[in-house]
Order: sequence, then structure tokens, then C-alpha cells
Amino acid sequence: MRIVHVVCSVGFAGVERYLVNLSPGLVERGSEVTVIGGDRERMTAALAGTGVEWRPGDSMRQALRSLRDVASPDVINTHMSQADLVGALGRSTARHRAVHVSTRHFMGRRGTAPLSRAVLGIADRSIRGEIAISSAVAAFAHGDVEVVHTGVPVSTRTKTREKTVLVAQRLESEKDTATAIDAWALSHAPKTGWVLRVAGDGTERAELEERARERGVAERVEFLGHREDVPELLRSASIVLAPTPREGLGILVLEAMAEGTPVVAAAGGGHLETIGSVSPQTLFEPGDAMAAARIIDQLVDDPARRAALGGDLQTLQRREFTIDAQITATMTFYRRMLDT
Repeated sequence: MRIVHVVCSVGFAGVERYLVNLSPGLVERGSEVTVIGGDRERMTAALAGTGVEWRPGDSMRQALRSLRDVASPDVINTHMSQADLVGALGRSTARHRAVHVSTRHFMGRRGTAPLSRAVLGIADRSIRGEIAISSAVAAFAHGDVEVVHTGVPVSTRTKTREKTVLVAQRLESEKDTATAIDAWALSHAPKTGWVLRVAGDGTERAELEERARERGVAERVEFLGHREDVPELLRSASIVLAPTPREGLGILVLEAMAEGTPVVAAAGGGHLETIGSVSPQTLFEPGDAMAAARIIDQLVDDPARRAALGGDLQTLQRREFTIDAQITATMTFYRRMLDT
């Protein structure tokens, strides 16, 4: 099976990491795989030696050129709205008609403005079926939709836990890092030697740094900026805080589960399918900093509970959120679409 994944992107965030984790496994199952899009340096480094071909997709125009250069794909799997349109245009002009499927990563409908809806109607007519990374995301999809949970690698590395709570995400408004800062200020953890580490960058960084100063916790908050060593930060953290209220699934949460790191998360989106299925008591209402602070304090005060929760989350990840399970379900979906 010849598979092409398309994302119109120059970044290396959740969707690109999803492709880096999934694509090599598809090759191992006997498929030929091309990935279009993402940060050139980081994508090529991550895919080196895997047998996955990478092509640029910095813009829709470039992604379409790259797609047209791939000979006779069987499946075009697009990711996010721009790529959905690229997939439709590429398929419509190809001599060999590939099956077009889309992976939905976010909680929201495709195209909200009238013009967007009209243009993306072209994509809707092209797409035969959709993969949703969670049931929360599937609720916003339509047509033939299959929930295939994202998987992450199983971790067997030794952990050396420090008195740190980790937030790792883009510092943009939809991620609600402000609630994490407020919760930290309301917690007693900063007064007992604990540190909040914020890994990631974005337009809200200066505002969040000022917020930490205003709340009197600036000395106990470390803004790390963009980091390449998030797995190491996860292994050293004692708690992960995930405040995003509408997370499609949350790859950081899955990676924390793989490391056996307990997670305090907003009770919304995919968090209900991961943390909520094991430890609903460590979920808080989105935006409720006081509730988040109380849960943080309970875990800070109880090392045994932290260890037990981390173990339960790790067991769940190894049972339901592995890359192997994701690859199997994805290949089954592709075959069903090809047979339709």
C-alpha cells in the first residue's frame, strides 16, 4: 500500500509528532509512506533511517506540488483543513484516483466562516472517511468516522523524580496556561520547595511571566521556552499539569502516562478518555484554578498516591494507547476505505 500523509505546516507540534510516531510503523507493516509537511530539519532528522520519505509542505501550493510528485498513491491521508483541500485538489487532477481520508485532531467543525465552508466543501466531497483521535473529536466529524486513539512509545527508562510540576504546551490563549499559573499561586507547593516548569513558547509568554510576578510566585516558576528534551522533563517531573480545556486527546498527557507521571488535567476533551478513565478525581473543571490547586496539593503531600496514580496511568497507556495498536487500527481503516 502506498500512503501519503499531508500537513501544510512548517512546525513540529502535536500533528507533526503524530506523523513521526505513526509513519515508521506503517513502513514496518509493508507500506510505502511519504510524509509531506512539517519543519524540514526536525522532520528529516526524526524520520532518518525509517524508510519514510519526506517532502516539503510549507504552504498549500508547495504541499500540492509535493503531492503531485508522488507516483500513484493508494491512500492520501490529510491532516487539518488546508491539507484536506490540498488532498482533494491533488486527487482530482491525478490519473490514479487514490482514496482520500482525513485525520481529525481537534474539537471543531471544518470551516466556520461562510467562505471557508464553501471552499472546504470541495474537501468534504473528496474525503471518503475520517479518523478521529478521540471520541471527543469524533463528535465534530461527519460521515464515515473511526476513532483511532493516538499511541506513544512504551517507556522503560529509569526515572529520577524532582520536586517539579511540569506544564509543556504552546503559550497561546486556547491552551489556558494562565489557569496553571493561577493554580500554582493558590497551591502551597511553592512554599515547600516545589517548582513549576513551563516548557513551550508563544505569544502569551511575556503576559504569563508578568502574571507569575503579580501572583508572587515568579521565583518558583521557570519559563523554559521551547525545549527538545520534553521526555527528559517528563521523567524528572513528579506531576504534570494539563490545563487545556478542549484538548483533542493530548499527546503530552499520553507521554506522561507512558513515563508513569501523575497528571492533573482540565476535565474536557480527550482528557476524559485518558485521565478520566483511571483517575477522575484528578480532573478539574476547565478554568477552575482553585480546584486544580487543591488536587496539586493532595498529590504533593502524598508520594504514595503519586506513585500509585502514575502506575495506573502507565498501565492504561500500555494497554490502550500504544503505537502498535494505533498502526493496526489505522491499517484496518485504510483497507476498509479501499474496499468501499
